[in-house]
Amino acid sequence: MPNKHHTFFATCPKGIEALLYQEILSLDNPIIKQSRSGVFFKGPLQSAYNVCLWSRLANRVLLPLARFEAKTPDDLYHMIHEQIKWEEHMNPEEKIAVDFTADHRNTFHSHYATLRVKDAVADRFREKTGHRPSVDTENPDIRINVHMKKDLVQVSLDLSGESLHRRFYRTEGGVAPLKENLAAALLLRAHWPQLAQKGAPLVDPLCGSGTLLIEGAFMAMDRAPGLLRKSFGFSKWKQHDRVLWQRLLKEAEARFEKGIQAVSRRFFGFDRDPEIIAQAGSNAVRAGIGDIISFRVRDIKALTTPENASPGLLITNPPYGERMGKKMNLENLYETLGDRLKKHYQGWSASVFTASPDLAKKMGIRARKQYHLFNGPIPCKLLNFDVQEKWAMHDLKPGRPLPRNRETPDSGPGIEMFQNRLKKNLRILGKWALKKGITCYRLYDADMPEYAVAIDVYEDQLHVQEYRAPASVSPHKAKERLNRILSVLPEILQTPHDKIIFKVRERKKKDAQYERFDSRARFFEVRENDLRFLVNLTDYLDTGLFLDQRLLRERLQQEARGKRVLNLFCYTATATVYAAAGNAAATTSVDMSGTYLKWAEKNLALNRCEGSKHRLVQADCLEWIASCNDRYDLIYLDPPTFSNSKRMKTSFDVQRDHTHLLTQTLRLLSPHGVLMFSTNRRKFKLDSAVLNQWFVRDITHSTIPRDFQRNPHIHKAFEIKEKAGTS
Repeated sequence: MPNKHHTFFATCPKGIEALLYQEILSLDNPIIKQSRSGVFFKGPLQSAYNVCLWSRLANRVLLPLARFEAKTPDDLYHMIHEQIKWEEHMNPEEKIAVDFTADHRNTFHSHYATLRVKDAVADRFREKTGHRPSVDTENPDIRINVHMKKDLVQVSLDLSGESLHRRFYRTEGGVAPLKENLAAALLLRAHWPQLAQKGAPLVDPLCGSGTLLIEGAFMAMDRAPGLLRKSFGFSKWKQHDRVLWQRLLKEAEARFEKGIQAVSRRFFGFDRDPEIIAQAGSNAVRAGIGDIISFRVRDIKALTTPENASPGLLITNPPYGERMGKKMNLENLYETLGDRLKKHYQGWSASVFTASPDLAKKMGIRARKQYHLFNGPIPCKLLNFDVQEKWAMHDLKPGRPLPRNRETPDSGPGIEMFQNRLKKNLRILGKWALKKGITCYRLYDADMPEYAVAIDVYEDQLHVQEYRAPASVSPHKAKERLNRILSVLPEILQTPHDKIIFKVRERKKKDAQYERFDSRARFFEVRENDLRFLVNLTDYLDTGLFLDQRLLRERLQQEARGKRVLNLFCYTATATVYAAAGNAAATTSVDMSGTYLKWAEKNLALNRCEGSKHRLVQADCLEWIASCNDRYDLIYLDPPTFSNSKRMKTSFDVQRDHTHLLTQTLRLLSPHGVLMFSTNRRKFKLDSAVLNQWFVRDITHSTIPRDFQRNPHIHKAFEIKEKAGTS
């Protein structure tokens, strides 16, 4: 039996199959195949014993006994009863448990299928010996594994018993502890074994129950993770080779004794909770390495490198809001971790395991490598960092002026081409803007795709928005290009650093479209066509003046004379100011935001458009339209692309809801009135079939300003009015 070769299957958590493959290969089991949930390998019984004893990653080691087809539970019973000689594997007095799993295509009821498997084994023993084994799901002597893939059945003997991830040193694990084999996988992905061979220290500043440090110490001292187990699934198996097993145990113990002598006290765990630190210390004692790991109560804010420690690995699993009841505000924790790393851990490697990689961005360090893993069902990432100056993310914050003390990156042919394009645009567009009396315009709009920013001129200030780079461009490369762009702007455009405001332009999460960047309220006045407006480049993603709608505003001004004008979703009422300047008889401006309406009020006052004829209404536009009974000669409708403000009863999507919105709004249009409808939804399609009783004209082309002609999809615009003869 010891020299007979078998096929075995080692299972593991999702996402670490490739690591398990390499691990089993390193245990001298060369004939292997990786699958979606584990690894097949071949060899004598010793191969399975070695995996049970030495695998840091596997959950179970299975010995397949039979493979067959079963279309009904009776087929399952019959094949297990007849095909497998259970008497060769166990005695009737042994206690059994059955683990039954199936894919989604299987129609068997799992509980009933489990009972049929137990009955098949028990009935065979009763027929042959007059005795039948009992069932013990908690502490069985023999564990049988049955997996069905549609109608195909795989029956295996579980050689591991309890899951191999359990090392039996941890009785209390804190709030959301890592499983031991996942902790081992993180350490392998962080290249800890290579660092450990060089005598490097290991630090976990948020150590919790100490699992990462204990598993890291096991690796450093060549400790077999199975040494702490009292029994395995093969312990009472009839074909178990006890002599071989005892020899393997002694060899593992000898390696541990040798390894522990060579490992110094270079493992450090910190946590601010004294009870958690006490638990971690107890776990280390049960693991037999209580003298190897130093656990101390310390807040992350006080994190420094251990005394006399050379650069090594800092690895941690910070809380990320899952399993804690609700999402926590953890930005400060990640920011603090990044700050302490940059201040005290220069030259170290660092690894952070998190389900919230967006939080990890707060650390201010670019990850050198990322791995997708799972903590149970939760998708996570392991982020590997080199704590070096070249990987530090610059300290630009959305809505803040460009800092002066930024490092100037090396120049190159790409940035020289960008500079030339910027100079050309400034010469052509600057001349055009001066001739037209325009002081706020778009100077550059990702003209060169690799330098993907929009640069807007607001009088003597610049508003720079970085478009989110596509997945094909690495974050490092995108950040490098952005640094080069920002480094040349002050000189080329003759603009001081504190008058260059940087933001990231990306598709916002649905609950963050009104995210506030700052609260500086740095308003300043600009002019457009002899009208005056207040803009704010710092506080929000948008500035208060939509530059691409300049021609739409002019069109509104030309149409407004003597008319009652309605501006829905009015924002800062720049369109209303144009209508008032066009001698509108009266204007009504509606928006749900009190902040924007106060802004609108100031814009109206700047242009002497005050008084009862210019009415501002704070309301949910959708509700206001439904209840309004007034009629208007000219309506300007520029709804948000999407909105789900807490003050709204339902969400709004312009593509989904525009038909209902337009139908309701057109009800307010007076005979011979005109509705101007605009949207920034790039792929917007007007449902003209529903509006076939109206005259609809696409005016998009004629409303794209000169400075936006490189981006003709910046908005869509339509003019809607009654068809002739329908009034």
